Amino acid sequence: MDLILLLKAFVLGLVEGITEFLPISSTGHLIIAGDLLNFNDDKGKIFEIVIQLGAILAVCWAYRAKIGHVFVTTHEKSSQQLIINLGLAFLPAAVIGLALHHQINDYLFKPLTVACALILGGIAILVIERFSSPPIITTVDEIDWKSALKIGFAQTIALIPGVSRSGATILGGVLFGVSRSAATEFSFFLAIPIMFAATAFELLSNRNLLTWQDTDLFAVGFITAFISALLVINLFIRYVAKHNFTGFAWYRIIFGIIVLVYYW
Repeated sequence: MDLILLLKAFVLGLVEGITEFLPISSTGHLIIAGDLLNFNDDKGKIFEIVIQLGAILAVCWAYRAKIGHVFVTTHEKSSQQLIINLGLAFLPAAVIGLALHHQINDYLFKPLTVACALILGGIAILVIERFSSPPIITTVDEIDWKSALKIGFAQTIALIPGVSRSGATILGGVLFGVSRSAATEFSFFLAIPIMFAATAFELLSNRNLLTWQDTDLFAVGFITAFISALLVINLFIRYVAKHNFTGFAWYRIIFGIIVLVYYW
């Protein structure tokens, strides 16, 4: 058992869990962390897919009551509307991501791309927080299909590494008149189908890289990502109820500049 490799797995699992649902880009942080830890080869790429699954299951566990309620009340209008909304919001990123998958992987998964996306995304958050109008939709159940579709198109911007899927969906929702709390909750629900789909696609595409010898490595990263993501989700929900995202914006800008200078 390679203890150094397991330590790298723990660190990357922690990075995934902490950053996945914050508006600071988990993909961007993983690209940079993997590069710094020299864990960005083919094994590193399949490892990132596995730990992302841990983060997804953390959302499922955190919202297990709501998810279970929706499944057993599909005859109710509110549950039907949520399912339709998630389906509509899922489609744009799924279609565009599938069509441009190879181009994105070949040309955009680079530290300098991430740095620029972090900085520009931070500036975008500052602008949205400064000029967005008061919300007219305050709960997830009030989100209509048009708003859901708009959030879905906002999510497509996050196909660029460094943008942040949660940041794009939450701030997109805020921009379209959804309250910060409702947009955050909808973003968490939307993460389930989009991340499951992306993870399944990547696992099938790279199944030849999966080996039993890496079970301990994947287990450490998976469990670390699950636990840390679960903690962050609970803390983030409480945070957005009382704060805006200005702090995350400045973090993105400062971190992006540091990365830009380091890799330049």
